Amino acid sequence: MTAPARAVLAGLLVLLAVVLQTSVLPLLAGGAPLPHLCLLVVVAVGLSAGETPGAVAGFAAGLTLDLVPPADDLAGRWALALALAGFLAGHLATRTPAGVTDRSWRARLATTPRVAVVTGAASFVATSVFALTGLVFGELSWSVPELLRGVVVAAALDVVAGVVVVPPMVRALGAVAAPAPALDASR
Repeated sequence: MTAPARAVLAGLLVLLAVVLQTSVLPLLAGGAPLPHLCLLVVVAVGLSAGETPGAVAGFAAGLTLDLVPPADDLAGRWALALALAGFLAGHLATRTPAGVTDRSWRARLATTPRVAVVTGAASFVATSVFALTGLVFGELSWSVPELLRGVVVAAALDVVAGVVVVPPMVRALGAVAAPAPALDASR
């Protein structure tokens, strides 16, 4: 998939996630905790396109969440949190372990264990950053143990939803393109 087509698809997925997360799902859940759909889209973009596109998608999704009603927090908190989560997802996706071929690593980007680990890490980072900025700016009056419980619950919900939702999005967005092999002029 070309970069502009991937960017358009990522933008559409972010908009869909924002609409579902701010309007439809809260009505269906009735106050129960929900997975963070925008985070899942950002993780999928990071896994499929890398660090910079993941961070850009995270910033765009977060800023949209910060500005769309019923936003009741300082603008920029979700933008920072999701940008870091997108960067982290892209960073974890582009690091190939020693002894593993690049091609086989890319083929395993959307496997369940990989998605669970990356989603859990990104969710922990994003939720922690959002909660800590809330404490710093005086928007939250929770104690640290309450915040930690909230972060763990959010990460667990995101991991469960992520193993279902993220792999199809990664496949739709396309895997990170392998660099073109150098042309051998001697042939």
